[in-house]
Amino acid sequence: MTADYDHVRPDGGIDALDPPPLDVMDEEALKPETLAQNAPRLETVIQLLNHPALARVYVYVCYWGPVAPPEIMEALELSKSTTYEYVDQLVDLGLVDRDDSTRPQQLTADPIIIVEQYAPIVITPTVLHALALQDIDEDVEYFIDRYGIGKLIAALRGAGLHFSGQTTQRMVASDIGVRETEAMMIIYALTPALVVGREHDPFFEHLFPDVHDKMDVPALDENDRAPTPSSDR
Repeated sequence: MTADYDHVRPDGGIDALDPPPLDVMDEEALKPETLAQNAPRLETVIQLLNHPALARVYVYVCYWGPVAPPEIMEALELSKSTTYEYVDQLVDLGLVDRDDSTRPQQLTADPIIIVEQYAPIVITPTVLHALALQDIDEDVEYFIDRYGIGKLIAALRGAGLHFSGQTTQRMVASDIGVRETEAMMIIYALTPALVVGREHDPFFEHLFPDVHDKMDVPALDENDRAPTPSSDR
C-alpha cells in the first residue's frame, strides 16, 4: 500500500474521505487464495492491537534488539514465565526471530508498518508503543477504554503536532472530540512513544511526515517506564 497524506489537515485533524472507487481492488487481489495468503498479516496485527503487554515486548525487541530474555525481564519488570510466554507468541507470529545458537538466546525483530490511505490508518512501532503504554499507564488505559484505539492514534498524531508548535491542546481536543483536560492528559502520557519512536522507529515519518524533525518533546522522567533499556547500550 502507499501512503497518501492529503486527508491529514495541517492542524492534525483528519477529514472524512469518500469511499474509494470500486476498481481499487482488482480481481486478482480479491481472489480467495490471495486473501488467504494475507490473512496471517491481519491476524498478527490483531494480536498486537488486542494484547498491549505483548505489543510492549515486541516494541522493546524491535527497538533494542538483539536482546536476551533476561534483559526484557529486567527492563519491563516481567516474570520469567511471562517473558518466555510472550517471546514464544511473538516468534510464532513471525514478529520476533530467535537465535538459539547463543546462550542466552538473542532476539531481534523487524519493524512493521501498515498504511491504508482510504481509512486512513497508520500502524508503526510508534503506534504500537503508544498502545502498549496502557499496560503501565492509567491515563492511556483510561483513554483507550473511553475512546478506543482509533482515537488514541489520532491523539498521538495530535501530540506530535502540539510538540512541534502546529496546534494547541484545545485544538487537539476539538479535532478528536474529547475534553480539553483529556487532551492535555493523553498528549503528555504519549510522550514516551514520541521520544523513543523518533529515535528508533524507521517509519516515524509515515505518521509525522511534516513535523518529524520539528518536535520539542519534553525529556522523559528517569522513572518513566517506556520500553527503553535499563542501561546504556
